[in-house]
Amino acid sequence: MTAYTTFFGDGEHAFRLTPALIGELETKCGSGIGMIANRLFSRNFAQADVTETIRLALIGGGTTPKRARELIVAYVDGRALIETYELAVKILERTLFGNPSKGTDK
Repeated sequence: MTAYTTFFGDGEHAFRLTPALIGELETKCGSGIGMIANRLFSRNFAQADVTETIRLALIGGGTTPKRARELIVAYVDGRALIETYELAVKILERTLFGNPSKGTDK
């Protein structure tokens, strides 16, 4: 799985969900990764689907857990969900389908 890098909050950040972090996301959201993705893709999601996807993908991308939480508090919590919804969707698209510009991820 390759990381998805984009501007978020205060600068460029890498986002990546590793297998272990997918398990954590499933626990936090109470559903399997397919159901979480389905909820986000169909815009029938819970707040935790957005927040936890971003937080855990920051950690998988190399951000410390403490800094990832700080970024969530500063740039996700208290904002309109649509502002961060698209980022969560991009993270899950990359996790499930790889990087379309590079073909099949290894």
